Amino acid sequence: MSENQLVRLLIAEDQPMIRKALMGLLELEPDIAVVAAVGDGAEAIRAARAYSPDIVLMDIKMPRLDGIEATRAILRDNPKIRVIMLTTFENDDLVFEAILAGAQAYLLKDAEESEIVEAIRAAARGEPRLSSRVAEKIIGEFRRVKGPERTGESLGEDLLTEREKSVLSGVAAGKGNREIARELKLAEGTVKNHVSTILAKLHLRSRTELAIKALSARS
Repeated sequence: MSENQLVRLLIAEDQPMIRKALMGLLELEPDIAVVAAVGDGAEAIRAARAYSPDIVLMDIKMPRLDGIEATRAILRDNPKIRVIMLTTFENDDLVFEAILAGAQAYLLKDAEESEIVEAIRAAARGEPRLSSRVAEKIIGEFRRVKGPERTGESLGEDLLTEREKSVLSGVAAGKGNREIARELKLAEGTVKNHVSTILAKLHLRSRTELAIKALSARS
């Protein structure tokens, strides 16, 4: 984007007070134009199609459709849109899943106003942004999983059934249980059970570690 071009912003946040507060804050910025503000992921997808925003400020936990699924759908429609996750959650799995879904930035809702504004401008320039606590989590997880003592260690996919390997491929691609279930024509609960079994077989602790390990083994 050119330096003087307006950043067209879509806000997706299910809490009305937070949504209004964000609108009030961001509409004061001369280079940001809020084109729409919606209350759930399904509305976010429709609004993104209708308004073609440059940036979507997306909550993760929303009714009907969460922010991660909405992010995937929006980026499938228009890969040029940048998504910033703004949430109260710093759960490891959510962070990793959001980033693999294509989020350009991941900020916590206790971020300073200036940090949110700068993240929007940075995303418009194509630059990623992570809150410091989230960045520490990701760096720590990669160091732990890809430490020197694990170099060359195989994932151990020979322990898995063909169905479990298919589920693992979905996890490594950053897909959620719902999307994996849809692609494999399984119940979402069945996919969840498969993920738990895979973790147990491979002696891993979390979905995040599983995704990192799968990507490492295939790189």
